[in-house]
Amino acid sequence: MKPIHFMTLKIFSIKHYICFVFFLIFSHLSKAQSVTVPVTNWNATIPAITEAGSNYSGTYSSPTNQASINVGLPALLGSVKVYVQYQGNPTWNSSLVISAKRTNNGSTLCLGCSISGGTNYITVPLTPVELFRISTILSVTSYTGINIQYQVSGVSVTLPAATYNSRIVFTVSN
Repeated sequence: MKPIHFMTLKIFSIKHYICFVFFLIFSHLSKAQSVTVPVTNWNATIPAITEAGSNYSGTYSSPTNQASINVGLPALLGSVKVYVQYQGNPTWNSSLVISAKRTNNGSTLCLGCSISGGTNYITVPLTPVELFRISTILSVTSYTGINIQYQVSGVSVTLPAATYNSRIVFTVSN
């Protein structure tokens, strides 16, 4: 009888061991999402007006790689969304409109993962709005070098002369 009891106990410990290993693997694989955007300043170059009655062209675009985003993903089936919003910092005029778009797919080693949306300019509001989405298939992965281009519109001689600043904030959520 003792060998059977010992065998049962041994099987029970193996089951615990296997559960513990799965727990460790799952907790490692299901790490939280992350987004990193190195600080990049863009100063829109607005040409001087030299003739009375003229106005600015109104819309100015940054380089296509003005910001480069890196996104870390969990290993769960599904998708994560990258949101964007702006914060007037500290002076902003509500007549100015900021837009953003994704200009490339970045790089990843994940097979079967995909990135979608955000290739057309979207208006960046004060509250978060989805810019693009990344889908993953059971693989801890990251996307690096996702380039973002900004655009500011609404520039006019009717705006008070000032230096207007804004901060673009990216967040990621599933």
